[in-house]
Amino acid sequence: MINPIVKTIELPDGRTITLETGKLAKQADGSVMLRMGNTMLLATVCAAKDAVPGTDFMPLQVEYREKYASFGRFPGGFTKREGKASDYEILTCRLVDRALRPLFPDNFHAEVYVNIILFSADGVDMPDALAGLAASAALAVSDIPFNGPISEVRVARVDGQYVIDPTFEQLEKADMDIMVGATYDNIMMVEGEMSEVSEQDLLGALKAGHDAIKVMCKAQMELAEEVGSTVKREYNHEENDEDLRKAVRDFSYQRLYDLAKEGCADKHKREDNATAICDEFKAQFTEEELEEKAAMIDRYFADVTRDAMRRCVLDEGTRLDGRVPTEIRPIWCEVSPLPGPHGSAIFTRGETQSLTTCTLGTKQDEKIVDDVLDQSKMRFLLHYNFPPFSTGEAKAQRGVGRREIGHGHLAWRALKGQIPADYPYVVRVVSDILESNGSSSMATVCAGTLALMDAGVKIKKPVSGIAMGLIKDSESDKYVVLSDILGDEDHLGDMDFKVTGTRDGITATQMDIKVDGLSYEILEKALLQAKQGREFILGKITETIAEPREDLKPHAPRIVTMMIPKEFIGAVIGPGGKIIQGMQEETKTTISIEEVEEGGRVEIAANNKDNIDAAIAMIKAIVAQPEVGEVYTGKVRSIMPYGVFVEFLPGKDGLLHISEIDWKRLETVEEAGIKEGDDIQVKLLDIDPKTGKFKLSHKVLLPKPEGYQERPERRPRPERAERPERPERAERPERPERPERAERRGNGERRPRPAFNQHKEED
Repeated sequence: MINPIVKTIELPDGRTITLETGKLAKQADGSVMLRMGNTMLLATVCAAKDAVPGTDFMPLQVEYREKYASFGRFPGGFTKREGKASDYEILTCRLVDRALRPLFPDNFHAEVYVNIILFSADGVDMPDALAGLAASAALAVSDIPFNGPISEVRVARVDGQYVIDPTFEQLEKADMDIMVGATYDNIMMVEGEMSEVSEQDLLGALKAGHDAIKVMCKAQMELAEEVGSTVKREYNHEENDEDLRKAVRDFSYQRLYDLAKEGCADKHKREDNATAICDEFKAQFTEEELEEKAAMIDRYFADVTRDAMRRCVLDEGTRLDGRVPTEIRPIWCEVSPLPGPHGSAIFTRGETQSLTTCTLGTKQDEKIVDDVLDQSKMRFLLHYNFPPFSTGEAKAQRGVGRREIGHGHLAWRALKGQIPADYPYVVRVVSDILESNGSSSMATVCAGTLALMDAGVKIKKPVSGIAMGLIKDSESDKYVVLSDILGDEDHLGDMDFKVTGTRDGITATQMDIKVDGLSYEILEKALLQAKQGREFILGKITETIAEPREDLKPHAPRIVTMMIPKEFIGAVIGPGGKIIQGMQEETKTTISIEEVEEGGRVEIAANNKDNIDAAIAMIKAIVAQPEVGEVYTGKVRSIMPYGVFVEFLPGKDGLLHISEIDWKRLETVEEAGIKEGDDIQVKLLDIDPKTGKFKLSHKVLLPKPEGYQERPERRPRPERAERPERPERAERPERPERPERAERRGNGERRPRPAFNQHKEED
């Protein structure tokens, strides 16, 4: 009998999470089954025994997958089998990866694979918030070196209260949705979206999330103690030469410091200057020596470059490109650089540039989401592309990677709240990064705002974004917060903190921390400094275009929405879609109908107003109720000796009697020259209240001929005089009782009745 080890974690609202190990996937280096309600995740971790020679980075691969069977569903598609990871699964992988990666030892380079699988779900609790905890617990019970544990929680604000790991239902009511990843002591990762909240509200959410994470980390420490996995494996993945390290530092530190102090705005020139110093140091070695030491020299040189840049910022307040810490790089913007798209813009900040387009579509362009726990449709899409030429790299461009999906999702979160909920168009924004040195996702937010306004999308407020950095001395409390960081400042610094928002508050954020001991005081300073930067950038955006254009571009589709009663939805669609397809073909429009609570919501799209008006008229004719006295243009459906039947509204036929065709007397309908299929104007004279039949007239719409004498009206019958009230009938006197029949005859005998057919026999 297997006796697994189980730890229970209690959330602030009383719900519990259990961590179980020792029962499943025992051949992995570490495995844990996490359960919350009926949601169950299995996390496993495996690490190679040795590093691949020449590896100088952390080769971590995190996979998160959801089984359709976990929610009792079949996968879509022809094969009916789980395929490639969805965007949602990839985004969850990134959340876990970003919290785990900084906590592996710097000199540990063995391949590590973390797999998290959703095996059971109930549609109540959200599994992505539990993936980080499950992964960290699997590492905690393994012998893989890891400076954890960590945990991740989702923090939502519902009715002014912070909720840890909310349910799907609770999240729908929230105005804040952020994921927080942290160790027991420090926050490591933040990502989420908000409805224009203040900096203080965001800090409050981080504190609430960290308090819950501390309890989860404590449970993992206890679990590791019981398993006996507190002692980690030994490894040696780096060869070092301390004399060579010192030689590199002595040769290059001051020169690199001076380069950083001078400042250079050109990224490639900075790299060339630094490379020249490294090459000069290598020149003292022979080719044979370099074969052995070149990789080591490059690693030591990177360490010295990092130290020199950081020290220059802390001591001199000068950044690599010569800016002061709070300075934003030069910005220029342009709208409508491309004539073809419905909206387009260029946003350039320093050496980062985004060319973004906006396309407007109809309901048929909605994105259908068919994930395990999410079956919905998206009306606002944002896609981000990062080609290699944007950084000057000479390599082929492959498919969309996890980085592109993550950066695009952040920009999508930043902007989506500004699209009106009742906006009739499906909107797609595409950002193509043409240059990159600094945050291209924040450039996407700014360019996206410009493109949306250029397209005439009535966004609520413009949004801007900025990436903040941090340089902190590990031996003292000295630190510097950097606004609008460069790529090198991101790589060599201690924080990458992206913040987007309107003038009224934050709409999205993403933060990665690479240093221990980051206080809330530093976070608050970074947020307030980011607010100043966001407002400055927003000013540059509104100088270019202050508000959405009044009208759409001439070639953009026009969409008109109208509501119809629910009972007419089927009539508009027709059997097998025959009616609606016929209307679309005849009017050259795109028509879609959606049943909502108020009735049927109809969207009509076309490139010109005349086509839309024609479609509206046809739909109104279908849903119209016949009114006596109204004039209609109908079609002759059949001809009878006594008149013709005219379809004056879709599905509504009325009789146009021969006497109502013309003022002159007609012997036959043919005399009027009417044929089947002809259009004819008629007036609805009457609706029979019993049968619902319609009486039509055409002649009343024609001028009366001269000398026409109408048939005199019948003299009305005089009203019958009212009868006088009958006097009450006098009461009859009581009848005397009638004597018996025999007594009435006098002899007391009954006359015999003749037998049946007796008279025939007598005849």
